[in-house]
Amino acid sequence: MTEAPRDAPRLFVGVAGGTGSGKSTVAAKIAAALDTQCATVEYDAYYRDRRDLSAEERARINYDHPDALETELLLEHLRALRAGRAIEAPLYDFHSHLRRDTTHRITPAPVVIVEGIMALVAPDVRDLYDIKIFVDTDADIRLMRRIRRDLEQRGRSFQSVRDQYYRTVRPMHLQFVEPSKRWADIIVPEGGDNHVAIDVLLARLREAATPPATAARQ
Repeated sequence: MTEAPRDAPRLFVGVAGGTGSGKSTVAAKIAAALDTQCATVEYDAYYRDRRDLSAEERARINYDHPDALETELLLEHLRALRAGRAIEAPLYDFHSHLRRDTTHRITPAPVVIVEGIMALVAPDVRDLYDIKIFVDTDADIRLMRRIRRDLEQRGRSFQSVRDQYYRTVRPMHLQFVEPSKRWADIIVPEGGDNHVAIDVLLARLREAATPPATAARQ
């Protein structure tokens, strides 16, 4: 077996949870604490680029179904990171429902976090993780967070947020996201507010991020 490059990641972490659960906050707090020892890949950036459709047609896509995501590209990128190679991750514009012309370069790090509502759904992606986390937050709290985010950050109207929630968000959560919790190694209630759970995770991840030679001297 060929030895992995010295700078190849030693630990892949999947962070999933329903929309507004706080999974992004959990991933961001872990990444901030680990600093340069961590790289984050946003699964939501891998929505398929549907420039072949009109704006009206793109708005009607079920973005809460796994098929809306280009999982095959994500897999290619994660395997590249595992092999110690940098990737050019897509950037997605949620207002226009299109990928941007620019990309985001992600270089390998000892810990790689993959964050997104579907992070634990696809078996091929799930099998790459060393640790699988599901952020579990009550539905009413998640809904209020989603409404606020979509109104303030994504330029949506309340009516469009409400219609999408009932048409796709809630049914797809029940069909795909909630069942993926069964694959989690760790369930974190209340997302970024659960400081105890984050501290426990960081202790494990810092250990993994420590170079073997350094760990041996301690």
